[in-house]
Amino acid sequence: MEATLDLWSCKMYKRIISSTLFFFFILLDNVMAHCPLCTAGAALAAGGALWLGVKVVVIGLFIGAFAVSLGIWVSNMIKKKYIPYQRSIITILSFILTVLPIMPIMTNVTPFYISISGDYGSLLNRTYIVNSLLLGSLAGGFIVAIAPLLSKNITKIRKGRTFPFQGTALTLIILIILGVIIQFIK
Repeated sequence: MEATLDLWSCKMYKRIISSTLFFFFILLDNVMAHCPLCTAGAALAAGGALWLGVKVVVIGLFIGAFAVSLGIWVSNMIKKKYIPYQRSIITILSFILTVLPIMPIMTNVTPFYISISGDYGSLLNRTYIVNSLLLGSLAGGFIVAIAPLLSKNITKIRKGRTFPFQGTALTLIILIILGVIIQFIK
């Protein structure tokens, strides 16, 4: 009989998460941070969306966008730079602390075929099994990360003119369009 390690019930995992949270809160001047309640709220909303028939990958798209935007928002609140790459670290921690606790609840997986080079079975030519929530979350986080760049380019094309809430509207429009496309494919 082979012993397996269940990451979600492992004491070491809980210690790492709690120490990371403790370190994260020490860096903040105010008590406006990412909390377990936010993650629980996102998980509840995700469960409701799943119950309504929304695909897990689409739910992940919006959870990833939420996590990255929350991380950017919190990192912008901290005016003093304590460590190198502080903004990126806080954003990545926000993503991890939001998505990882929800992954055991939403265990749907998606096959992801890569055919770049070599025979089938080699590293660049095989089918990978990816957690759907993680895949969607990475896509949502990426969209939130590049939306400001897209907004700047649109402003440049329009010769410095913007419309109200251009960055937010652009992000939401891209997320909604991608979510609808993914929901109705297949």
